[in-house]
Amino acid sequence: MADWNARQYLKFEDERTRPSVDLLRRVPLAEAQRCVDIGCGPGNSTELLADRFPAARVIGLDNSPGMLAKARERLPDLSFEEADIATWRPTEHFDLIFANAVLQWVADHPSVLGRLVSLLKSGGCLAVQMPNNLDEPSHRLMEQVANDGPWASKLSSASAAKEKISSFEDYYSCLHQAGCSVDIWQTTYVHPLAGAEAIVEWFKSTGLKPYLDPLSPAEQSEYLIRYQAEITRAYPAQSGGKVLLRFPRLFFVAQRH
Repeated sequence: MADWNARQYLKFEDERTRPSVDLLRRVPLAEAQRCVDIGCGPGNSTELLADRFPAARVIGLDNSPGMLAKARERLPDLSFEEADIATWRPTEHFDLIFANAVLQWVADHPSVLGRLVSLLKSGGCLAVQMPNNLDEPSHRLMEQVANDGPWASKLSSASAAKEKISSFEDYYSCLHQAGCSVDIWQTTYVHPLAGAEAIVEWFKSTGLKPYLDPLSPAEQSEYLIRYQAEITRAYPAQSGGKVLLRFPRLFFVAQRH
C-alpha cells in the first residue's frame, strides 16, 4: 500500500487515542524499564507510554516514514525506528510491548503473538487492541462498492489486506499456551460524527486504503462518491444532526509467567 497519511489519521486523534488509554489502563505493571510501541503511528500512543513510565526507555516502531516523521516531530526526545512488525526480531527483551490498532494488518496471528511473547521479560506484558469491525456497515459497504463498480478486478484482493480477527477463545488459548495469564475483552465505542462525510474521512486513512490505493485519482473520487452515498443510507442522522459510528474493538493484555 501507499504510505500512511498522518495528517488524515490525526483528524480524529481524540477518538483514535481513547482505545490506547483504555488498553494501557489494564496493563498491571507498576514500573517498567523498556517499552516498545509497535505500529506507533504519529506517536499519540507512544506519548501515553512515556507518561505512564517516565523512567523507562520507550521506543516506537512503524513501517511508515510519514507516520514516523510526525512522531519524531511530536516527541523529539524519544526514539523511533522504521521496522516491519511481521519480521521484527530485536535482541533485547521488554517489560511492555504495546500494539494498538496494528496487528489487524499482520497475517498469522498465532505465530506473531508467540514471537512477541518470547520478547517479553518474565512478568512483562503484551498489550493489544485491534478493530473488530469487519461486519459493521462501514466495512461491508467498502466491499460492496468495490464489487459493484468498474474497478472490481483491481480490487479483488483488497479485503484480504486486513487479517480477520479471531475469537476470544482462539486468542486466549494461543496466549495461555505461550505461558501467559490473559485479560481479554471487547468494547464497542460509539462515535457521534458530523455526518456521512465524516465517516468517510475517518476511514480514508485506515480501512479504505486497500480499496483506494490501487485506483487512479478519478476512480478514487468516484469510489468515494458511491461509498458515501451508501454510508448516508446506512447511518441516518440522529437528533441534532450527528451520525453514530459503532466501532467494536478487541483487547487483550497477556502477562508472561
